[in-house]
Amino acid sequence: MKGIRFSAHTPGEKPSPFEQLFEIFKELIVYTSGDVNEAISWLTELDRQYGLTTPDYGIADFVEDLKNMGYLREEQPGAGLSITGKTENLIRRDSLEQIFGKLKKSARGNHRTSFTGQGDEPNGDLREFRFGDSTSHISMQDSLRNAQVHHGIQDFSITENDLVVQDREHLAQTSTVLMIDISHSMILYGEDRITPAKKVAMALSELITTRYPKDTLDVLVFGNEAWQIEIKDLPYLSVGPYHTNTVAGLELAMDLLRRRKNPNRQIFMITDGKPTCIKENGKYYQNSFGLDRKIVNKTLTLAAQCRKLHIPITTFMIARDPYLQEFVEEFTHTNRGKAFYSDLKGLGNFVFKDYQSNKQKRIR
Repeated sequence: MKGIRFSAHTPGEKPSPFEQLFEIFKELIVYTSGDVNEAISWLTELDRQYGLTTPDYGIADFVEDLKNMGYLREEQPGAGLSITGKTENLIRRDSLEQIFGKLKKSARGNHRTSFTGQGDEPNGDLREFRFGDSTSHISMQDSLRNAQVHHGIQDFSITENDLVVQDREHLAQTSTVLMIDISHSMILYGEDRITPAKKVAMALSELITTRYPKDTLDVLVFGNEAWQIEIKDLPYLSVGPYHTNTVAGLELAMDLLRRRKNPNRQIFMITDGKPTCIKENGKYYQNSFGLDRKIVNKTLTLAAQCRKLHIPITTFMIARDPYLQEFVEEFTHTNRGKAFYSDLKGLGNFVFKDYQSNKQKRIR
């Protein structure tokens, strides 16, 4: 008699006290912008409230293990602790898994290009063999199956019409600049927007450096001014008492892409507000009330310049105010780029899918 056989569920091995605390610590270190002492303080408070440690393993033991394993270092006696490069790499890998891990399989095939043949990466589909296809792309198992179906076993033969190849997508080498808004509004009204933005940036950087090593990614931040940061600096990124000088960010992004000398260039901009600042003759002109046309027009001028240079700008707006959407729509129309209005949870989804879409070969 056939049926379903049930067996007792055996749960996986329970994480050790160190592993449990380490998962929380990694989240806190991003939230505190790399401040180890503050992260440990938060962890101690969480332990007091929720009993994270055991009588045999306390917070002091955990910190000592972090140092022994190379996750923390003491710069000078009494100078406090800081995270190491090992921890920075681990945080980026964790961000990649948290944000893009579940998207990789589901996103495949959603953005196929119309250009097929001798591409860079298999897309999982099969098609008939065409003149010019590489023999290394032929699927022998499927081709032999076709030959058997078409000709039978007795008079077995294989012809060109039986051959099928693995279809492949053309993936372009791409230079990307990621702009992150660090103006004060990114933590305004009690909502932490900078931490999700940092995680998305770390995940994108890890994705590009590991899966698309020929691509380039430059990261810059913009407030009153704009400046480039290294990928390793992302965990330490924090918001300042700044206005939003989008013009400075775009100028720097264009300069960085100009140096890359790559025909496929793009700008990703993560922001939650409108431009409120420009710099003229060494002085700041600032206006946080409404849409100042002087500031907006200069921003739109740069969007138009990017369009002429074939640099699309994708704006990820973490806000849904109607007048902000009005500005983003005008900005996007001027650049002929794209805009996504995302909540914090959906930000990684939008960034990943748009990056994958833009990886497809563009014919100008």
